[in-house]
Amino acid sequence: MYVKPIAVQPYYKIERKLNSTGQNYLTDEREMVLYEDRLITHRREFPLADIFDMSYRRLGAGEGLFYLHTSKGVFSYTIRHDPARFIRAFQDYERSKQQVRVRG
Repeated sequence: MYVKPIAVQPYYKIERKLNSTGQNYLTDEREMVLYEDRLITHRREFPLADIFDMSYRRLGAGEGLFYLHTSKGVFSYTIRHDPARFIRAFQDYERSKQQVRVRG
């Protein structure tokens, strides 16, 4: 069964590669995907129950750091675009879950 994502946030990782002639930097474009029950990054999967908050700190020139606050610690991701829509999608979904619990 295919599950549609609630929101997607691009991020990137710069990897340094050493070789005999020096070093090169490679930019690996990745995506963070928010589902109804989890958030998935390139190397990690977080159940939504483990996520407390999300925040963003702009560094300049449109880039910034996205912080994922979880029960396992804070994870940071380098991004090129303001993640306000992604954060709002998470917050709206969390609010809708709370309203269902209150009604039920």
